[in-house]
Amino acid sequence: MTRPDTGLRPAGSDPHGLTTDVRLAVTEIAAAAGAWCPALAPDGDRVAFVSDRSGRPRLEVATLDQQTPPLVLSGPEQEVVSVAWSPDGEWLAYLVSPGGSICAQLWVVRPDGSDARLVAGEDPRVTVFAGGWTGRPGHYVCTIADGPGADVVLVDVVSGAHRTLATGGFLAVTAVSPDEGTVLARRGPRGHRHVVVIDVATGEQRRVVPLRHAGGQASEDGRFGPEGRSVWLRAALPGPPGEDRTALLQVDLSADAVPGEARVLVRRPDADLDGYAVRADGTVLCLWNAEGCTELELRRVSDGSLVRAVPLPLPVMPGWSLAADGTSLVAELTGPGAPRALHLVSLDERATAPRPLPSSPRLPNPDLLVTPVRHRYRATDGLALEGWLYTPPDVHGPNRTVVSFHGGPEGQERPAWSPVAQALVAAGLTVFAPNVRGSGGRGGAFMAADDVDAREASFADVPATVEHLVRAGIAVPGAVGAHGWSYGGYLSLVALTRWPELFAAGVSLAGMSDLRSFFAGTEPWMAAASVTEYGDPVADREMLATISPMTSLERLRSPVLLAHGDRDTNVPVAESVQAHQALTALGAPAELLLLPGEGHTVVGRENLVTLTERITAWFDRWL
Repeated sequence: MTRPDTGLRPAGSDPHGLTTDVRLAVTEIAAAAGAWCPALAPDGDRVAFVSDRSGRPRLEVATLDQQTPPLVLSGPEQEVVSVAWSPDGEWLAYLVSPGGSICAQLWVVRPDGSDARLVAGEDPRVTVFAGGWTGRPGHYVCTIADGPGADVVLVDVVSGAHRTLATGGFLAVTAVSPDEGTVLARRGPRGHRHVVVIDVATGEQRRVVPLRHAGGQASEDGRFGPEGRSVWLRAALPGPPGEDRTALLQVDLSADAVPGEARVLVRRPDADLDGYAVRADGTVLCLWNAEGCTELELRRVSDGSLVRAVPLPLPVMPGWSLAADGTSLVAELTGPGAPRALHLVSLDERATAPRPLPSSPRLPNPDLLVTPVRHRYRATDGLALEGWLYTPPDVHGPNRTVVSFHGGPEGQERPAWSPVAQALVAAGLTVFAPNVRGSGGRGGAFMAADDVDAREASFADVPATVEHLVRAGIAVPGAVGAHGWSYGGYLSLVALTRWPELFAAGVSLAGMSDLRSFFAGTEPWMAAASVTEYGDPVADREMLATISPMTSLERLRSPVLLAHGDRDTNVPVAESVQAHQALTALGAPAELLLLPGEGHTVVGRENLVTLTERITAWFDRWL
């Protein structure tokens, strides 16, 4: 199944075995910079965003006319996560990940770069989650976790004063009323979240849609309606599998309303509503996830009917910021050949084509890249599955193939920028990135199909995927690899230990090796939120042991590379370290790559290049 390392290298290769041409291509792909998380100024003349053109994510501000270079506002050592512009234009609030940690801090700064200050998250054990500015000057509301729960906290960025608005459970704030007396927050563990309305004076919490009326709906976020007496929810509708999609609902909160009665404002049976914005002309801007691709539409609030579709130049739009007058937006767009970048999109009837903002970084050489195609197949039990197939341009038959599993597991493989997939293709390997059961983008039932007791059965999608790729003439038997990040790394280790005959090599990046130690070592709020996904760490301890790769590492036969950021506290770095130690003790072929200063997501340019080169060389060597 595996071949020994003879020590011989091709002429012009690096120490890891890549030829010079391939290494240069991989480096260019991995080093490509991006720009994301746009936040338009209230007057619409400037945009704040996060960019890693310097080699580390930082906060920048640029004018839309691009007459001057972008202004860098964050500190040289700060790793910026997100940014929001205050309604009065006086402040920018941005989250910072100190040293790669998931325990983020909240900073504010003036748009000219002055008066930068830390306003929440001084304690390194505390995690700040982004919220938003309220209608009052200098007031920012966020969620702060210190333990398994999280409170809604109002921060006065001028005085630095904190006021807890809501507590009790893990509360992710989604909206605050203009008088700051009522809070909407999402509460509950993964897959079972719902929106509650909280009276700040009394602390009383009640579900916006009471449980007896919810019909299994999971609410993603809530906002106060334009008229001020209703709540608009982005929530999953009950329905047949595949049609239980996220839609836009309205719930009347007035005293004479029927409790829990929800009106469906906008829905599509073939797509999930990823985001929305209400415009003054009675239309709502809808951001749909349709089979992994973004579709932008304007619909009437009155009856949900389509006004018009807004074309986009790239298939995926992860972020956006709407202008105050609702006539345009700055979109964060990405595609297979394009890292995240900012585009100005007009929403007028006589709209001009979206145009990229010059402040976005330069694109990588398109000759190095391929466009994946959607590939459909079926699981062993007949369930329809799909994924994205990346094929080298000169390959027209069976090839060495890497199966790349996404994280989450509620994540979804989409036709977005994937430097690892493109680097592997540049080295001549085929890549298939499947959406196995448990993935998002296909309704609530599909996403919950691997929860707790169903997880072990869901693993059957792994061999079904490999067997299909071989039957379809895509993969070469005995030359298939498993790769993944986070949950995908865990699933790769599951694949290598349960079906060692199917995989010739594997890479686990920030993956769990033992769900028992994961629960013990991760952040308390993450552990509490993950019970409904994986199981209870006490009551289900035996089951967690059964589905943990650590308990069956002796079955692993293929070489495995374990990579991890050394500051990761989401999936603790010990998950990879303990797996490497155990494999080494067993005499199994394993290597450990620790990335200094990185957390759960690798963001530093040098580390991204190192990681991508190592992954590419690993599969090129062992497949």
